[in-house]
Amino acid sequence: MEQKDNIIQSKNLSQNIDFYKIFKVFMSRWYWILGCVIIALILAKIKILYTPAQYQAYASIKIQESNPILSTPSQSSQVASYTDKILAEGYVIRSNDVVLDAIKNLDYRISYHLKGRIRTTELYPSIPFQVDILNQDTLNFSRERYQVSYIDQDKFGLRPTGDPDAKYKFYRYGQPITLGNTTFRITTPVPQNGDYSFNFNSKEDFLGRITSGLNTSEAARFTNVMSISMFDQNYNFAADALNAVIQSYIKYDILQKQKSAKQTVDFINTQLAFITDQVDSSSANLTNYKAQNNILDVGTTANQLMVKLTDAENRKNLLEIELLGITQLESQIQSARNKIEINLNLEGSITPSQSALIAEYNRLAANRDFRLQELNASAPAIKEIDAQMNQIREALQKSIDALKTRNLKTAELTNNQITTLESEIRQLPIKEQKFVRLNSNFQVNNRVQEYLKEKKLEAEMNAAATVPGAAVVNKAMPNNYNIGVNERSIYTYALMAGLAAGIGLILLVRFLNPYIYDKETVEALTRTPIIGVIRKFPEFIDKNNRQALSLSKPKSVFAESVRSVRTNLSFLASHKKSKTICITSEISGEGKSFVTINLAGTLALIEKRVILIAADLRKSKLHKAFGSDNRIGLSTYLSGQNTLEEILHHDDVHNIDFLPSGPVPPNPSELLHTEKMKELLEYLTPLYDYVLVDTAPVGLVSDAIPLIRQSDINLFVIRSGKSQYRAAAIPERLSREYGLSNLAIVLNAFGDDALHSNYYTTDYSKGGGNSTYYYSDYSGYAGAGYYDNDPKRWWEFWKKK
Repeated sequence: MEQKDNIIQSKNLSQNIDFYKIFKVFMSRWYWILGCVIIALILAKIKILYTPAQYQAYASIKIQESNPILSTPSQSSQVASYTDKILAEGYVIRSNDVVLDAIKNLDYRISYHLKGRIRTTELYPSIPFQVDILNQDTLNFSRERYQVSYIDQDKFGLRPTGDPDAKYKFYRYGQPITLGNTTFRITTPVPQNGDYSFNFNSKEDFLGRITSGLNTSEAARFTNVMSISMFDQNYNFAADALNAVIQSYIKYDILQKQKSAKQTVDFINTQLAFITDQVDSSSANLTNYKAQNNILDVGTTANQLMVKLTDAENRKNLLEIELLGITQLESQIQSARNKIEINLNLEGSITPSQSALIAEYNRLAANRDFRLQELNASAPAIKEIDAQMNQIREALQKSIDALKTRNLKTAELTNNQITTLESEIRQLPIKEQKFVRLNSNFQVNNRVQEYLKEKKLEAEMNAAATVPGAAVVNKAMPNNYNIGVNERSIYTYALMAGLAAGIGLILLVRFLNPYIYDKETVEALTRTPIIGVIRKFPEFIDKNNRQALSLSKPKSVFAESVRSVRTNLSFLASHKKSKTICITSEISGEGKSFVTINLAGTLALIEKRVILIAADLRKSKLHKAFGSDNRIGLSTYLSGQNTLEEILHHDDVHNIDFLPSGPVPPNPSELLHTEKMKELLEYLTPLYDYVLVDTAPVGLVSDAIPLIRQSDINLFVIRSGKSQYRAAAIPERLSREYGLSNLAIVLNAFGDDALHSNYYTTDYSKGGGNSTYYYSDYSGYAGAGYYDNDPKRWWEFWKKK
């Protein structure tokens, strides 16, 4: 191929792309393309038949507040946008708790199947025959599928499908059967037609099936409507499972909110029990002190100090409650991957940015729990989520530290105020000092008690008024449109793939082809002139080359192509009356002997005196074409064993003289280099118009070199489909090495097959190049009705010959 590229770079011809030739290249193997398309369509059909059906059920829910009227503790942890809220709730919907609770509402314990020609189909929700479970080990029972066969109205056959060698066992309807730690019975007759089977399931068997097919998304941007879809091979199951999951999610949401409200109430009750004891104690102390000291009231100064001290102590207690909430929140942040719950004590203290961080943290925690159903904790996806949660935890810790610092500073300021008030109270009389302290303590405890009671009432009202956090907008309905197999798309892609494969096969064959097929390729590879193109022989050629078709069928396309070469020979060495023509090729089998025979025959037809010399002393077959033996010939003449008259043969039928090669000598190259061979050619030249010398291939041996140098015309035969690209460079190399100017190329066995033809057309009008002779390859003329035995076009099958 490198040789071809080098030769092409040195050519002077102008060649242009011929799109019609490109079209002919692909049309020459239209059946390849058609075959690839048919195979692709067959594979597409097989894919459609064997691809399980896939159906999708749709539903939508509206995410809403649990209590739009009353303020709830969870409001501060709500996500900042509907998109985040829907994304976070999507993980909840796909959680194990929700899905397992939904499976309880489905008829999941027994699955029925019907075997078809290609695949087995689940019959849910149909029940072709009734199977009752009498007893089952719910932790360890067999999931194996059992095949059922109708016997008669009283009996049926049963066998496991996992064992192909298992035989049917026969049972009566209603008879208890124990298999795989399950006792069951079949109470209704099995259908006579069809191959039915069934198996037992647990809730966990459906967990992966539902979670893998469940998808959630935002129905539209900036809306609180969630779109939920469910994929499954059974469209009824997809709709039922989706509706069950939605109902389970709504119930789960209510339970979680009620649980949160109950925890709040429990926390308040704990605080309230303690503070109630404090109120009772402080009230009793104050009452006793007033009775013992007969104090009804105090002075104005003492009263003012008592009010200030009460307010300061009340603020101190509220700050302590807030600090308790901050400490609990900090503990949650520093713990593992649990969801963060904001305590009631922090309501109003958490900033919007902190609320958004907590919402994002909870979303990641829910996502992590969902992903852990399929991955382990060391998986890259889980590690990435952990890294994001750690970043949020660090940001939250910084903000909590700031919140705690603010609380502590405020508490310190409040304590300073209390200390100042205490110093002022010490200036009062002793009785008034103790009264002020006891009364302040009672008032503080009483206010805290009232605050907690108010919060408890609010939490209880919120719990009682809790509504679902989601409402069904559209219920899922069975959708029997198969989205798993898009037949139009598959067939379209198959058609395109078939066309691409057919075209690619043609291009691959052309790319891997190392052979010359047409004259444009030869013209692109060499400057040596082409004297003619000989058409491919239309019939079988025997190994002796006895078919000289140019003589027997003179009106054939093949004969006309040979005559074209004969005509162009007259332009070579035209000043000589007698011409010595040497015919050679690169390797054996390229048709040089066949070309020699046919040229001799056409020259004899115009009454030219022709002698044909078989100068291939190694592997000549010309004597077989004339039906003569090869015991004596050129080799015996050159070695002095025979005279010229003894080896000369004359063919009366074709009027051709012939010198066979003779037996193979031990030194063929030396014999052809002798002076006697030169004298033989000089002797025969004036006796004949044309002396045709069939030589050995120059690409294999050097025997032909002395004959080429002595000849008037040298014809180099290139066979279409046989000669490789390197063959076209040999004539030019011979001309350069031996100073020859009488070399010409004959393209032999050219056919109408356009597969390997060059897609360029030579433009001779621009000069240069290698063609100074008119010749035709007769492409497109076969079948024109001008020649004998013209083949009919395929669309002319109806015409008579």
